[in-house]
Amino acid sequence: MKIDPPNLDRTESHNLMVSIIVPRPIAWVSTVSEDGIFNLAPFSMYTAGAGGVVFGVSWRRDGEKKDTLRNIESTKEFVINVVDETLAEAMNVTAVPYPPDVDEFKEARLTPVKADLVKAPMVGESPIHLECRLRQILESGEGLRKSSFIMGDLLRVHIRDELIVDGEIQMDRLKAIARLGGEWYCRTRDLFTMPRPPD
Repeated sequence: MKIDPPNLDRTESHNLMVSIIVPRPIAWVSTVSEDGIFNLAPFSMYTAGAGGVVFGVSWRRDGEKKDTLRNIESTKEFVINVVDETLAEAMNVTAVPYPPDVDEFKEARLTPVKADLVKAPMVGESPIHLECRLRQILESGEGLRKSSFIMGDLLRVHIRDELIVDGEIQMDRLKAIARLGGEWYCRTRDLFTMPRPPD
């Protein structure tokens, strides 16, 4: 089968790409509005880069910006929280497009914890938190295909002590989950190591 993505509508194109680029880490992004309302939402267009983090936020189907994007534009700060297996259901609750005046921490019954360097709260139940300050927002696409890519500088990382052995995060203890296509997710339990070839 051959597919030409420019000929697909937004939903078809999105569904195709998220089923091809797998597994994808989940940026569970917490922000705070100018009115002090906490926001929490998951994004799976997420990676590390240039000393910080980058994640993508698609605009709403009605052409409006999502709360996460608006909050970061106004406060210039955010926290990325890692989603492990115990938090899968709570993360899914926060994927609902709630109105701006709804606190997703309350909806998902999660604990907001004060961060050290940014105003956005951390998810108390998450094993790892990345405090970030906005570096740049890049916009891509038009109309229903519009997205914003948020680049953030990493200010501080919080990691549960029991995840660290000899200075390294133990993947078998972290038990992070990742996003696949459709309604599929995966666990990171089936692990193997492979040393890199010498230079």
